[in-house]
Amino acid sequence: MKVYINGKYYDENEAKVSVFDHGFMYGDGIFEGIRLYNKNVFKLQNHMDRLFRSAKAICLDLPWTKQEIMNAVCDACRTNNLTDAYIRLIISRGKGKLGLSPFTCSDPQLIIIADQIQLYAPELYENGLKAITVPTRRNSHAALPPMVKSLNYLNNILAKIEAQKLGYQECLLLNNEGYVAECSGDNVFIVFDGKLITPPVSCGSLGGMTREATIDCATKLGIEVVEKPLTRFDVWTADECFLTGTAAKLIPLVELDSRTIGNGKCGPVTKKLLQAFNEMAQKVGVRIDK
Repeated sequence: MKVYINGKYYDENEAKVSVFDHGFMYGDGIFEGIRLYNKNVFKLQNHMDRLFRSAKAICLDLPWTKQEIMNAVCDACRTNNLTDAYIRLIISRGKGKLGLSPFTCSDPQLIIIADQIQLYAPELYENGLKAITVPTRRNSHAALPPMVKSLNYLNNILAKIEAQKLGYQECLLLNNEGYVAECSGDNVFIVFDGKLITPPVSCGSLGGMTREATIDCATKLGIEVVEKPLTRFDVWTADECFLTGTAAKLIPLVELDSRTIGNGKCGPVTKKLLQAFNEMAQKVGVRIDK
């Protein structure tokens, strides 16, 4: 695998940044997780828009245009001869002096890692995941806006540790008010009384690209979509529940806190939305073979 760093490619064992990079030392930087489906970079323009919003939010001036970064993403996929892949696009603040001040940094780093990924075993898309609600709460909007995809994922990592120590692959995080925020890296949807319901981003969830695409798919299928705060009770008693994320796509959640959700399998609405999403993923985006 070849890793793109500031316009050059390096073998994965030779791809390095300075130990004085503030992205490494302080988590000072941003990223995007992007998918390549059958040589189609899914929602690449939308990812660029969100990337630049994240940069603006943390006062990170980018020396590249959106088009230049988009071209680099496509080139990284072609260079690695990929058809389907996960792309991790990272921009760090760059090398600086010891200390928190970002104004000692002058060389932001653009890094693109494009490789194959399989987050969950295929059978889990039929049998579903089991999860537990963890004590760690989602970062408050007042502390770090969840809309910023920053390099500091310690909040999510702590939650993941708590879940895995108890034998679960996934976990549910609540916000400070006790409402559902998201899972360790995915958005949450439930199906109840024929409606598709998901927490608004104001509850602490990221406005994910797969979340956005799922809402579009549901609308086209005539499924009513409602954004409103959810409690654990709402998830426990839902007809169906599934998670959405760049790596996971749509995956059913069939148990939370030892309560079986629905019939304990991937439900009919989830299956219908996953099929619609798979079809959309081939069409919406930027093709690397043009």
